[in-house]
Amino acid sequence: MSRPMEGIRILEVAEQTFVPAASAILADWGAEVIKIEHVERGDAIRGLAGSGMVMFDTKVLVLAEHSNRGKKSLALDLTSPEGRDILYRLAATSDVFLTNKLEGVRTKLQIDVDDIRAHNPNIVYVRGTGYGARGPEVNAGGYDILGFWYRGGSALGATPEDTELIASMPAPAYGDTIGAMTIAGGISAALFRRERTGEAEVVDVSLLATGMWAMGAGIAQSLHTGDAWRMPTRESNVAPHNPLAGCYQTSDGKWIAFSMLQGAHYWPEACARLGLDEYADDPRFVIHENLMENCAAGAELIAAKMQERTFTDWCARFEGMHGQWCPVQDTLDLLTDPMVEANGYLQELHTKDGHAFHLVTTPVQFGGEPAPSARAPEFNEHGDEILTGELGLDWDTVIDLKLRGIVA
Repeated sequence: MSRPMEGIRILEVAEQTFVPAASAILADWGAEVIKIEHVERGDAIRGLAGSGMVMFDTKVLVLAEHSNRGKKSLALDLTSPEGRDILYRLAATSDVFLTNKLEGVRTKLQIDVDDIRAHNPNIVYVRGTGYGARGPEVNAGGYDILGFWYRGGSALGATPEDTELIASMPAPAYGDTIGAMTIAGGISAALFRRERTGEAEVVDVSLLATGMWAMGAGIAQSLHTGDAWRMPTRESNVAPHNPLAGCYQTSDGKWIAFSMLQGAHYWPEACARLGLDEYADDPRFVIHENLMENCAAGAELIAAKMQERTFTDWCARFEGMHGQWCPVQDTLDLLTDPMVEANGYLQELHTKDGHAFHLVTTPVQFGGEPAPSARAPEFNEHGDEILTGELGLDWDTVIDLKLRGIVA
């Protein structure tokens, strides 16, 4: 099994999801990740009870598992010289230092670039921010719903023009998780450059930049035309000029999506699969220009036909069709999706107490297999192991540090 980050050590001083999920990806790829947590409360995500829209199950903290899989946990008081000394000793043997602390906090804790590189000049220093590493808002905190979704253009881009209800993110930590993959890629590139040149980079990724990249095609189009990108008012689930691009409901209330952009080309086979053989050579639909003009009529034929069979029946009939289609699924449907199962896109894990839960595997596979994962650590689970085994502190010293609240 290929684990390309094996032998890489990452030291993380970060909370919530955006930055921690990046090192979680690299942990799945084989890196050793030491997570430094607040000495009393730990990562704030451990106490997160809800997203503002939904409440979370506290028996299995799946958001914490998602962003902290496979790590080691050490709780330190970084406001103390002794706590920082422990951090610096770990930094000296690490390849990457990863943080989402604001500039002012990094300065106060003495964990900024120069502070860490004084102990390891070859370390790759990585900052995840809300809006960027420069400019007037470097000390402004930002969650993904703010920097990635609202400010980056996605929210209004996904909101139809005729509604006052601004579209919200489709899932908790949505922008955070996309941003984390971006950070993981940036770290990989920086490590590659260090391997080739010996030069260690400072890597910056922000939620705003990631949100803008996700909207990049729409931003480019809107800046070219001068019109802001907005979801047009929709009268139908089908594209206005192609009946084979859109969603159709089945007799049992589920949906199937078509995306046959060369509609006239795929029309005859689609008719055969749908049982509309008498329309397979209808001149209204087999010539591109005619199909565009008669889209509504074609969509009406398909919609009526789709109501005659169940979702399962249609999926069976469309299997192997040359035209592009897929089932419209919710998050529970993914557990039984045959391609998800065949490719290992979901895995079952267990908490330390034995409670089962599922996580999505990282989307990059090496050697033809999904990257294996492990549960997230309990708070300070590896503290004693790191202090005595890694750093060689004797028990009297460790107990003294515990009594003074420098380590948990």
